[in-house]
Amino acid sequence: MKRIIRFLGGLNSGLTRVYLLLFTLVLAVVVGLVVWTCQGVKNTSLSIVTNEKIDCTPNIVDRMKAIGQWEFLVVSDEELIDTVRKGFFSDDELVRIYYGKLRLGIDLSTCSEDWISQKDDTVFVTIPEIRLLDHNFIDEARTKSFFESGKWSNADRQAMYDRARDRMIKRCMSPENKKVARDNACEQVQKMLAPIAKPKVVKVK
Repeated sequence: MKRIIRFLGGLNSGLTRVYLLLFTLVLAVVVGLVVWTCQGVKNTSLSIVTNEKIDCTPNIVDRMKAIGQWEFLVVSDEELIDTVRKGFFSDDELVRIYYGKLRLGIDLSTCSEDWISQKDDTVFVTIPEIRLLDHNFIDEARTKSFFESGKWSNADRQAMYDRARDRMIKRCMSPENKKVARDNACEQVQKMLAPIAKPKVVKVK
């Protein structure tokens, strides 16, 4: 009987040592995993990368529209306008000289965003049509009467003013002057946008 008790006691002691060994191994594995995880977190850094290569199209549109009217050609003109009023004994005559400066260009503030588009590495720009930027282009301070006989009303003088204005527009807003202004516009827009859109290529039409 004593032998059996000693045998069982030794068996229990052996199992206890096995359990302790397994516990020690599991604890070692857990500690190792914790240390490895902490080391990995320590060596990991969070970095935020800012992409400074911004799509230039929206910025170009805002900058261009902020310019507003852009003048590309100024044409100076003077017109001699005369009018005659028939009388019973004599005729009344009024001759006046008008001076004006007509500004040809484009108004970028009226453009929508689709006039500048981007495809791959190219920015395409379709500029508006050349127009007369200022309709009050006659210098009334320089207007003078070259010859005047009889009495003339303000309505008569306004009619002569309107004739001078229409004649200046017809003369200065010619296809040739519009072409010169448009060529200047394409060149200036190209020069302004090229550094902004770089390394993209700018094509103006």
